[in-house]
Amino acid sequence: MATLLKTSEPAGTAVPVTIDDVYAAQQRIAGSIVRTPTLISKTLSELTGATVYLKFENLQFTAAYKERGALNTLLQLGSEKLSRGVIAASAGNHAQGLAYHGARLGVPVTIVMPRPTPTVKVQQTEGHRARVILHGETFDEAQTYAYALAAQEGLTFVPPFDHPHIIAGQGTLAVEMLADAPDIDTLVVPIGGGGLISGCSVVAKAQEKPIEVVGVQAELYPSMYARIKQLDLPSGGDSLAEGISVKEPGEITSAIVGQLVDDIVLVAERELERAVALLLQIEKTVVEGAGAAGLAALLAHPERFAGKTVGIVLCGGNIDTRLLANVLLRDLARSGRLARLRLRLKDRPGALFNVARVFDEQQVNIIEIYHQRVFTTLPAKGLITDIECETRDRAHLDRLVEALTEAGYEVTPVELA
Repeated sequence: MATLLKTSEPAGTAVPVTIDDVYAAQQRIAGSIVRTPTLISKTLSELTGATVYLKFENLQFTAAYKERGALNTLLQLGSEKLSRGVIAASAGNHAQGLAYHGARLGVPVTIVMPRPTPTVKVQQTEGHRARVILHGETFDEAQTYAYALAAQEGLTFVPPFDHPHIIAGQGTLAVEMLADAPDIDTLVVPIGGGGLISGCSVVAKAQEKPIEVVGVQAELYPSMYARIKQLDLPSGGDSLAEGISVKEPGEITSAIVGQLVDDIVLVAERELERAVALLLQIEKTVVEGAGAAGLAALLAHPERFAGKTVGIVLCGGNIDTRLLANVLLRDLARSGRLARLRLRLKDRPGALFNVARVFDEQQVNIIEIYHQRVFTTLPAKGLITDIECETRDRAHLDRLVEALTEAGYEVTPVELA
């Protein structure tokens, strides 16, 4: 018979996780997880108008904070349950955290993932010796199957966020952060299902000095924001922050967030992309979309955090390398350092040479040239040329466009969405 972890207290009553639970979790998992650094970022502080501290949870062995709650849960299951094995439904960091510590402790781990899960995530989880089962097209279908398999094989289901042991484990992150940077007066924490912010808020509200807790969600998935504010908002779409793209937050976590979290803000995809790019360029650290959500909040709502001493959790660093490359290139395009210009030319000898001469005069590097003669509404002797180029900054790009216009060319920048 399956074992489903359940809380002893229903949501909506007393908070089922105390600061003592978090301290106990800290003692329990000490030495088995990385005590990641909390460092001030002078450049991001100047950029945002706040004093910014970063908690580098992307430096965990599996590159995400999820190890904390998973390990804290495993260590409280008892030998009988551990010997039978555990199971979870996850396509991301919870899967890897549970698989890694399960393998380290000799516990059989089964992970059910939706069939569309990227191959790299399947391989990473299997690399920790977990049995991976692909089932269903969505997370909900995978989770339903995981429950059924747990019952069939007598496995213990370990939830990704909605359990006191998970929440207490995630809260250890905030204990470390506030010990390393006691001047922090505001914690900015990403929200998916709510496990991380629940644990962090328990720690924050137990401090002698007041610490504000602000949650961050992607605009495409405002599930906790909508629940707390009693709004009917849709959740869906392809978000860069797939780690917090949760349609239904937890019941326990929602109750804790409702009691302890001071505010929740939403961020657009553009801010998430910019935050990922800035963290790589400025801090030389790779984060996934969810991991960049805290910085995205400061970029999107600077007046909200101006003058505060802010602690930002870089909660994960598992981002596909191709996606990261796209994000970086798009950021270069938005900043004017990379551009595509569309020019209308006459189809005659020397036309392209004359255009290239303007680029040379303005010291702009041409990367690619695309000639289009056939699929165009121009006359037969006309053509469209797209030129991808690299400039120093937006002002340099503006000078190039001005020079091309003065030379008699019709120029149209191809803009990003």
